[in-house]
Amino acid sequence: MTTVILVVMCVVVGALELYAGKQSKDQARAFVRRIDELNDQVSKQNTVLVTVGEQLTAELSKVKRDVLPALDSRLRQNTGQVEELAALVHQADGYLRVQATRLHDLEKQRVTLAALRRKLAEVETSVRSVTRAGTAAVEGKVDAALDRLSDLERSGTEILELQRTLTRTLEDVEDVVTELLQFTEGELDEAVASSLTGQPRGGEGDAAAVTATGRLWTRDEQLDDILTEVYERCVRTARLNIRFRTMEGPNGSTPGTPERRRYFLAGHNMEDLAGGFTALLISTGADLPHNGNGLSRGRPILPPGVEPPRAPEDEAALKALLRTLHESTGAVAQIGPLMAVRARDELLCAVLTPPQSLELESDEVYWDPAAATVRLRRLPTHQLWDLTAWAATP
Repeated sequence: MTTVILVVMCVVVGALELYAGKQSKDQARAFVRRIDELNDQVSKQNTVLVTVGEQLTAELSKVKRDVLPALDSRLRQNTGQVEELAALVHQADGYLRVQATRLHDLEKQRVTLAALRRKLAEVETSVRSVTRAGTAAVEGKVDAALDRLSDLERSGTEILELQRTLTRTLEDVEDVVTELLQFTEGELDEAVASSLTGQPRGGEGDAAAVTATGRLWTRDEQLDDILTEVYERCVRTARLNIRFRTMEGPNGSTPGTPERRRYFLAGHNMEDLAGGFTALLISTGADLPHNGNGLSRGRPILPPGVEPPRAPEDEAALKALLRTLHESTGAVAQIGPLMAVRARDELLCAVLTPPQSLELESDEVYWDPAAATVRLRRLPTHQLWDLTAWAATP
């Protein structure tokens, strides 16, 4: 019986050992299979990393080969332009100082000539009081001397006026050079930022890029300064920045001819400006019972002692510009898509689309109120406002 038990136990032990061996082999096979899968994944990831590394190396090589040399050349070119403009500013400043010194000397000469003339007049009076006979030759010499002094005084006045004109011209040149220098510096900063960030220049939201143009011309020289001030205030209230401005006559810088002022503006695109100016013109044209677009709005009746609410700043600035234009015998003002024309008997305003603006610029209509009036009359009614009656109303 004991032998049977021992034999059974041996058989059981053998079966257990066989089972344990089989389990160990299965686990070993599963472990090897898992290691193979991990090796495959590592190989695939290594291949992907190698590909990405090659792409990054190619991009870096392209940047070193194309972008950096171009950036260096542009920086050198713009640096040279800035240095030239700075030299021009210093030279203009030297001219101003020299002209100021000459102006001071001419003022002294004028005072001296006036004193000398008074002294000669006293001498003439005393000579005439002493004797009347035989003084014809002396009087002729004195008269000739007085005439000569008058000529010298007139020449001094003319030279003084020329010096003042030259001083004003140099100041205008200095202002233009300063604006051009600021514009060039802004363009340089924009180019450097664009090259470093890899983004295109003049993107959306770039308040420094030129997005619109402006023009101003009037036939009345007496209203030129006032109209320029009102126009630039209207530009500022429209949240636009004047990046650069130019002035010239119809055939260049010809003295005695009305100046054509051109502005390069930044801050808003044409679509936003068109919507804003359309709303302002609708509000302005609605101040009369009837106008060219058929708009109407009654004025509210307020109790005694109650003042009407003040108009927004941009609306007040636009109305001031339109009323100043109406005081002129002929004028044209443009701010981006807005165009206002004062002809002989009418005041018209229009909000133009970019193709319409380009067409008028190609035909040089912006500087001719009569031709501009004819072209604006062809626009659709929703783009045109006849504000003649509005401007004539106090």
